[in-house]
Amino acid sequence: MNDNASSSLGATRTGFGGLPQRLVQDGVVDEAAMLEAVNNARERKTSIVTQLVTSGAANARDIALAASNEFGAPLFDLDAVNLDMDAVRLVSDKLLAKHRVLPLFRRGKRLFLAVADPTNLHAIDEVKFQTSLGIEAIVVEDDKLQKAVDKAIEQVDNQMSTLTDDGDVDLDSLETVGGEDQLDEKIGRDDVEDAPIVRFVNKVMLDAIRRGASDIHFEPFEKIYRVRLRMDGVLKEVAQPPVQLAQKLAARLKVMSRLDIAERRVPQDGRIKMKLSKNRAIDFRVSTCPTLFGEKIVMRILDPAQASLGIDSLGYEPFQKVLYEKYLAKPQGMILVTGPTGSGKTVSLYTGLHILNREDTNISTAEDPAEINLPGVNQVNVNNKVGLTFAAAMRAFLRQDPDVIMVGEIRDLETAEIAIKAAQTGHLVLSTLHTNDAPSTLTRMIDMGVKPYAIATSVSLIIAQRLARRLCNGCKTPIDVPREALLKEGFAEADVAHGIKLFAPKGCQNCTDGYKGRVGIYQVLPITDAIARIILALGSAVEIADQAAKEGVWDLRRAGLEKVKNGLTSLEEVNSITVE
Repeated sequence: MNDNASSSLGATRTGFGGLPQRLVQDGVVDEAAMLEAVNNARERKTSIVTQLVTSGAANARDIALAASNEFGAPLFDLDAVNLDMDAVRLVSDKLLAKHRVLPLFRRGKRLFLAVADPTNLHAIDEVKFQTSLGIEAIVVEDDKLQKAVDKAIEQVDNQMSTLTDDGDVDLDSLETVGGEDQLDEKIGRDDVEDAPIVRFVNKVMLDAIRRGASDIHFEPFEKIYRVRLRMDGVLKEVAQPPVQLAQKLAARLKVMSRLDIAERRVPQDGRIKMKLSKNRAIDFRVSTCPTLFGEKIVMRILDPAQASLGIDSLGYEPFQKVLYEKYLAKPQGMILVTGPTGSGKTVSLYTGLHILNREDTNISTAEDPAEINLPGVNQVNVNNKVGLTFAAAMRAFLRQDPDVIMVGEIRDLETAEIAIKAAQTGHLVLSTLHTNDAPSTLTRMIDMGVKPYAIATSVSLIIAQRLARRLCNGCKTPIDVPREALLKEGFAEADVAHGIKLFAPKGCQNCTDGYKGRVGIYQVLPITDAIARIILALGSAVEIADQAAKEGVWDLRRAGLEKVKNGLTSLEEVNSITVE
């Protein structure tokens, strides 16, 4: 009696219910750790079981045993069970990934579902609704379940044996036709939409959007064909369809992009628009390139929603944001955004255009090609074949009463000179250059042949940027770094003295190798009178950088270390994208 009373009193004191209460009572997790896990799970929108396992507060096996005893559900060892792909296919990939559940097998009108937390009734109800089957929950270990779900999703993605059956659809005919209209004469539209090749391509594109990828690579080699996604700046292989399908996959992608299917000897560029809903569409910029074993096709994913995220979401430090907004508000001058390909220059420019896009402002852009459609902005695609170059487009803009001009890239002296003249005659000009940092942008323009006085009187602000992978909030791990090492990396003496908490990536089911998303690192350099004098005196990039540092301008390294100090990214990541 006393034991029961004590147990009852303990349950009341914990304030938990269901599985958390059982785990505390059984001594699997202490009360303080459980309270912290409950709060963290609520904040991160993950299950309590997953939070306990990933944080190391409890062993997955012990949790599974307690859950089985508490709710009378059978306990299975996933290592001893073979995946039943017919059962797995009953539930969508999205639902499997969202709730981390796995169909094990079906018996009549009942589906046996592996779960780590049998109290997750929301997940069970969603699976029941989708399959129209009764659900029997089977308890399994959380860490094994996560691996099994990932493996199941991968197998569903890669099961393409049916694609090698030439009887599915006559895609060989695509090699000789010139467009989608001719394609429909060869095979009916319904047949095309049902074709396994089409389904596979559509699935890859949708998965890329769902996983936040920036690019899709379709790559043929001698003995393999692989599909990779670039996620958070890193390429990751997601599928390996049969190599025999190389030409058919290329043909399908070229049809969608309205490219010449018969031409395989030269690179081609095209576009695809995928409508996800009434209010959201995603653009894909498609590039083909002939290689030894077929055409490599890369699709860059362009999400117009990125342009309207707002400047606060890009990662500018508060004083850098103030500077950018200050120079955007000026009626004339030139703002240059620099950095390597894929560093986020386009998003920075479009964020600025989004701020400027008002009824009383005439904005025109020349791009190669226009990556994001922005209503209210007059956008022109450069076409060198017909003579519509950046310079020609800008000349036309200047005859159409512009307030703001954006030119995609300054590539040559002619474009640079027209942009500078526009900036000097009462227009705000935005553009990009490919340089390593802000000071070297000025010397690069001099190397192109632009007169120093023209640069000093027209360029008002230069933004150099990089994109760093953002640490996953759910699994990032604090690390200890010796004081001497921190000082050597470039942290300030005052910061080290007060203590700096650094984090390292770990990896969980919600991220990629410990990272999720990216954050911008910026150097924002206003052209002051002192820097203008250095430009006029043909000073070097080093002299400009030294003067900028005296004026309080952070270089990319300093800005990156600030992100590390704030726990947004890792020191390893900053070291990989900036120079010490």
